[in-house]
Amino acid sequence: MSISPKIALLEEYALVARALAAPARMMLLEQVAQGERGVEGLAEKTGLTIANASQHLQQLRRAGLVTSRRAGKTVLYRLTDPKTLALMDLLRLVAERNLARVSDILRDLSGGAEPPEPLDRDELAQRIADGSVTIFDLRPADEYAMGHIPGARNLSVAELVRIAPSLDQDTEIVAYCRGPYCVYAHHAVAVLRAQGLRAHRLDGGLPEWQADGRRTVAEVG
Repeated sequence: MSISPKIALLEEYALVARALAAPARMMLLEQVAQGERGVEGLAEKTGLTIANASQHLQQLRRAGLVTSRRAGKTVLYRLTDPKTLALMDLLRLVAERNLARVSDILRDLSGGAEPPEPLDRDELAQRIADGSVTIFDLRPADEYAMGHIPGARNLSVAELVRIAPSLDQDTEIVAYCRGPYCVYAHHAVAVLRAQGLRAHRLDGGLPEWQADGRRTVAEVG
């Protein structure tokens, strides 16, 4: 028996929803958003086995969330559509607004305090133009090398803990990482604010900055 066009559409929409319904696939999307990677690299980044990562990537590809291309013997994955970033962020926003457990986790990441409002990307662009901000990129070095906000300094949370007491109290600091699901920037802002510094997390991460059409730079070598 044939189904109605509406049910047919809803089944396709549900295919996308099901593809997002696993933490492992959300981690893979977060990683693919940083730049093209092969299965081996994605497995290493997410702690999955290569076989498991491959299975999850196939589900994401069937849902149209990632696409791939072959480079020699390697298959490289990337986001199909930058609108996927908006979908990922909308999931975060709905969860933050409606799930008490999410608020509790974010508060814990902020050292028990209410997390400060993130800084708008337009605001950061203006402050970069004014030369009035220090930017920290909290992602791993290989992700930073693939592309980062101009002028951003790359360091880990552990490194930030060591240097925080020596930072200028009058400096405004913005921290960013991978995007809506990354917690490094939350940790960084908590560390900096504990030292009395003016620190904010960027709204979104490097992928959202790129999706806006803003300039990034990559390490060459």
